[in-house]
Amino acid sequence: MRLPLFSLSLLAAWSVSAAPTNEVRLKDLSLEKLQPAKAPATTHLLLQKGDRLAICGDSITEQKMYSRIMEDYLTMCVPELEVTVRQYGWSGERAPGFLARMTNDCLRFKPTIATTCYGMNDHEYRAYEDKIGQTYRENSHAIILAFKAAGARVVQGSPGCVGKLPGWGKSTTTLEEMDVNLCKLRNIGIELAEQEHVAFADVFWPMLTAGVEAQKRYSPEYAIAGGDGVHPNWAGQTVMAYAFLKGLGLKGDLGTFNVDLGRKRMKTSSGHEVVSTEGTSWTVRSSRYAFCPCVPAPQKNVTYPVCSTDDSKKDNSIRSVLTLIPFNEQLNRLTLIAKGGKARSYRVTWGTESRSYSSRQLADGINLAADFVNSPFGEAFSRVDEAVIAKQAFETKQIKQDFRSAEAKADMEKVVARTEKEREPLAQAIKLIPQYIRFCSLVFN
Repeated sequence: MRLPLFSLSLLAAWSVSAAPTNEVRLKDLSLEKLQPAKAPATTHLLLQKGDRLAICGDSITEQKMYSRIMEDYLTMCVPELEVTVRQYGWSGERAPGFLARMTNDCLRFKPTIATTCYGMNDHEYRAYEDKIGQTYRENSHAIILAFKAAGARVVQGSPGCVGKLPGWGKSTTTLEEMDVNLCKLRNIGIELAEQEHVAFADVFWPMLTAGVEAQKRYSPEYAIAGGDGVHPNWAGQTVMAYAFLKGLGLKGDLGTFNVDLGRKRMKTSSGHEVVSTEGTSWTVRSSRYAFCPCVPAPQKNVTYPVCSTDDSKKDNSIRSVLTLIPFNEQLNRLTLIAKGGKARSYRVTWGTESRSYSSRQLADGINLAADFVNSPFGEAFSRVDEAVIAKQAFETKQIKQDFRSAEAKADMEKVVARTEKEREPLAQAIKLIPQYIRFCSLVFN
């Protein structure tokens, strides 16, 4: 099939006084009271070829949105790593709950690397108390030790933030008290990561600061933490995926097209191959895709933002949050560099879109993945995403229903064997998406 081809730092204007009412917005939270510790950065690629990644968490993970973005990214943007994924989200879960079930549900599948995202329920939706922090610390530490004992590397993830008072929270608790509590659990996670020499993914701080900026830039109603204040929509979930992908040490160099305009030649990096040339138009076969924040058409039975209807100023848009975090700059770079031409500017056509650039811009390099909304990878990306969500949906059923059934109580290993046979074609479907041929054309202006 042929298709046309071809650190943002959010420093919010924080208030330094405590919020007087429960109606406080993110922008009014007190930096002085939050006291965020400095989060360690992952300085090298933590992933290894053939890794089996376990994505563990509560109902936010069970939403299968940030876990889906992560698996999409690992499958399509870095396919050479051949990473496979299982998600273990469980609604309402706290760190002690996962610790109790991790041997049966997770370790039996021999993960080689794991991400954890607990703390939202652990903070009990109220003001911080030492008992809350101690319980979270002890159980999170035990989870890390259990993974390490099983030979798995760990990315200790922080909880996200609360965007408004959830309906099930204590009526006497303020939003600020909840976020201070969550930030303390984040800081405990940093201490554990440093103590056990594991990686850390900071979900809380980029989510909080992106939410502040979004409310200033787009609308006071922009809900980075979701409509209920806890369960994020696509924007907040993308921040979470960004935090974990960075925690895994991914660097985002997805490919480079180097064009010599004078000689009408193109050289490509690994994952891309020029198969034909016609003037200043090149046919390129790509086995590595750019990440797509939207797809060209609605999917079957699943919801991913659709380019033509996506409102890039709303919290249900991935594109909206890409203006607030450096996802494209740090994780999604597909670079076109063109030199040696005589024109002042050029029109670049990639997929169904065209954009004009000066010769200087092209010489410096442009990021096709960031600049073109309707990516020519969109159709292929959508197909893989549909396969990913089908597999992750089965994984939820496998763990929460099949592994808790009467049949499992009678013979757990029989249920494991049976359900693994059901899962296998769903996992294989993700790998069987074909490569696509794409075109890039440069037109003199």
